[in-house]
Amino acid sequence: MSSLLGHSFIGFVRGQSTAAPYRAINPATAAALEPDFFPATAAEADHACALAAQATPALTALSGMKKAAFLRDIATRIEAATPALVARATQETGLPEARCQGEIGRTMGQLRLFADLVEKGDWLDARIETANPDRKPLPKPDHRSLLRPIGPVAVFCASNFPFAYSVAGGDTASAFAAGCPVIVMAHHAHVGTAEIMGGLIVEAVKASGLPEGTFSLLMGEGRVIGQQVAKHPALRAIGFTGSRVGGRALMDTAASRSTPIPVYAEMSSVNPVVLLEGALAARGEAIATGLLGSCTLGVGQFCTQPGLIILTRSAAAEAFVAKLSALFTECADGVMLTAGIHQAYQKGLTARAAQAGVKVIAQGKSSGQPNRAVATLFATDAKTFIADGSLQEEIFGPSSLVIWCADAREVDAVLGALHGNLTATVHGTDAELAQQSAQIARLEAVAGRVVVNGFPTGVEVSHAIVHGGPYPSLSDGRTTSVGSNAIYRFTRLVCLQNYPDSALPAELQNANPLCLSRLVNGSRSESAL
Repeated sequence: MSSLLGHSFIGFVRGQSTAAPYRAINPATAAALEPDFFPATAAEADHACALAAQATPALTALSGMKKAAFLRDIATRIEAATPALVARATQETGLPEARCQGEIGRTMGQLRLFADLVEKGDWLDARIETANPDRKPLPKPDHRSLLRPIGPVAVFCASNFPFAYSVAGGDTASAFAAGCPVIVMAHHAHVGTAEIMGGLIVEAVKASGLPEGTFSLLMGEGRVIGQQVAKHPALRAIGFTGSRVGGRALMDTAASRSTPIPVYAEMSSVNPVVLLEGALAARGEAIATGLLGSCTLGVGQFCTQPGLIILTRSAAAEAFVAKLSALFTECADGVMLTAGIHQAYQKGLTARAAQAGVKVIAQGKSSGQPNRAVATLFATDAKTFIADGSLQEEIFGPSSLVIWCADAREVDAVLGALHGNLTATVHGTDAELAQQSAQIARLEAVAGRVVVNGFPTGVEVSHAIVHGGPYPSLSDGRTTSVGSNAIYRFTRLVCLQNYPDSALPAELQNANPLCLSRLVNGSRSESAL
């Protein structure tokens, strides 16, 4: 596209790097796409961080109404640019137009969700404890607290979502909503899409009269320029979606700084599915069909792809696995997002097939075309799974592992051995679910979202969604990377003691001019003091 320049956005200025250029690759054809893109220089990255630091005070003071208007303006600009975004993204990712359209809709939706949240202001958790100078033996001071933005945030875009987890995705939206400047690291797989989106955000920053350092977009290798940003003293937090290796590298960098900072990394998840006998007997074929769709949706390149299938041997279970195997065998291959992801998938399949106690029980059709993933179903037994921690390593793609258990005790042992996951799913009858409350509690302990009689792929953006879980699914299992609760990652609590009313932010003033629901002396109130 002639409108693409291939340079970073350093605030309002385009980068001038002439470092070794690279191009996006169409994974369906392996063809390089114009134009050339140029990695940001060290000086450009430093300048982006310095601009973000300069913008922090103004964004901290920004009202919820103004932040909401800014977020909605970004969404409106994305809506108008949807044809150009879809055209470029389908070339860079091999994803179909409908998927890109849907993901753009989700991106606009989460921007507007955060706009609604900050416009009202209740999310700030304003709390007031009024003074009591006559209290004995010591007078009680006036305490007022609320959430404040943490400061400049670096966001690392995901490979598998060119919109929802990318330049204007959930991390960026939640950081902007909190009042933080954002420095985005574009993903090399869809860098042209990133440039288009970055330009829309810069336009919105200018139109809203916000400081230049509110947003920057850096091109280049995350392991080089991204690490430099992660070490910059102005940075206060990192949002990341990607591999465990990449997430751990950022976590280690952040921890080794002279002033450590939090890293909110969504990394890997195998999303166990527990199948109870009554459900398999009643609707085994339907579950098999749904599970195949969930395993292969997006060529298995979803973080919620069900990678483990846990069941107890029975006639119904045997029939279910036979049906699932037949469905896998008939499944056509699909284009993966990048050649690197395809190579990693092939390597993972080869390694798993060579593991003792594991066998391939079904494999889909191969067209022999570039970067195509073949759906693959493995099987093992509970003892092998429990003894081999590598069987919990994610194979990113359309592959799942059946774990055969001899009885309920083995199912419990498998669940007890599970690492942290984004999701866990159980299929059962109402009677079985009532009887298995302890088993479901085990699933709650290892996953951020527990699905009953459904499938984990597909993440609805809402106020109640939890897209997170214990390590290694997230670096901090107390948080979520999707939904309005994601805003709390980029905030910190501040208490103001004995401030004169005129010096307080509006959220804490006696008159309650924003009509917030506040905790006043331990009781919820929307009234003025």
